[in-house]
Amino acid sequence: MKITDVSTFLVPPRWLFLRIETDEGITGWGEPVVEGRAETVRTAVAELSDLLIGKDPLRIEDHWQVLTRGGFYRGGPVLSSAVAGIDQALWDIAGKAYGAPVYQLLGGPVRDRVRVYSWIGGDEPLEVADRAREQAEAGFTAVKMNASGRMEPIETLGRTREVVDRVAAVRDAIGPDRDLVVDFHGRISTAMSRRLLPLLEPLFPLFVEEPALPEYSRDLGRLVEHTTVPLATGERLYSRWDFRDILTTGVAVVQPDVSHAGGISEVRRIAALAEAHDVSLAPHCPLGPIALAASLQVAFATPNFLIEEQSIGIHYNQGNELLDYLVKPDVFRFVDGYASVPSAAGLGIEIDEAAVLRADETGHRWRNPVWRAPDGSFREW
Repeated sequence: MKITDVSTFLVPPRWLFLRIETDEGITGWGEPVVEGRAETVRTAVAELSDLLIGKDPLRIEDHWQVLTRGGFYRGGPVLSSAVAGIDQALWDIAGKAYGAPVYQLLGGPVRDRVRVYSWIGGDEPLEVADRAREQAEAGFTAVKMNASGRMEPIETLGRTREVVDRVAAVRDAIGPDRDLVVDFHGRISTAMSRRLLPLLEPLFPLFVEEPALPEYSRDLGRLVEHTTVPLATGERLYSRWDFRDILTTGVAVVQPDVSHAGGISEVRRIAALAEAHDVSLAPHCPLGPIALAASLQVAFATPNFLIEEQSIGIHYNQGNELLDYLVKPDVFRFVDGYASVPSAAGLGIEIDEAAVLRADETGHRWRNPVWRAPDGSFREW
């Protein structure tokens, strides 16, 4: 079997899909994207495809090595995301060639179902308690919220209380038997995280995500020492080498993204590295259907998996939903907050190619907001 074509498709609201075709008629799909830089990743995929045409798609690890290390300049979110989508598509092809779901090729399932959480609230979270109740009534056992909108490096007592009160309102809405994830999103400085985390301890978050920007990851150890709240990070880390030093800080959860961190192949290695440090895996995935399908394949085969992010109904998906691009949307039907073991070969989904082609005709130019403080200076989104 040989690879004959590598194509990409700009798919609203903010995704990039990838299709690899072979001379035996087996097609694989992947989702390589840096949100807000989809066109850049598309170019990177086109450049890397020169290394794939005419090659055997089943040599997944060899392709991963060449794609990531074959150029003198390597690494970074654009190249690692391009490789991630290609890697997903190659695993999809392998599963279809062998007639098995990808998790079977990874050693078989270690669990019967995968716990997922649902998002509540957007960039400026306000009425999150009502949304939390809705998700609890829909059967979800865990929800995730942004802690705040734009923040000053050191905030007032009033703004600090707003964050705590908002989290408390969600905890009251869902009760003690469901979990709450709080995303600091890198918006909150290390100093403010040190102040906020002890105040959140009585509310028992499952974990707090990105309490420091990735460039300040060396400070995570100090934050760990200041709180009993489990800390998570990793959506903006792209390889096992990026995670190597993070794992010695005492973080409880790592969150590599299967569409950013080198695909299924590398996320599996990151998970194994985390397991050696007694750290759980909670894959980052606020993306489209292919990324979610790939993440679930990893989750079913990974012993130290904790919980899976999914973006159905997320605030980013305005006008287009990830289920719009599936032939059978019920593959992502969650029961009591869990995803069932997929049985179809490959990634376990069937992409509606006609819908993807129509979407690509329009494309998108999604960009994240650029936030300013009252004095006009830049603030983290």
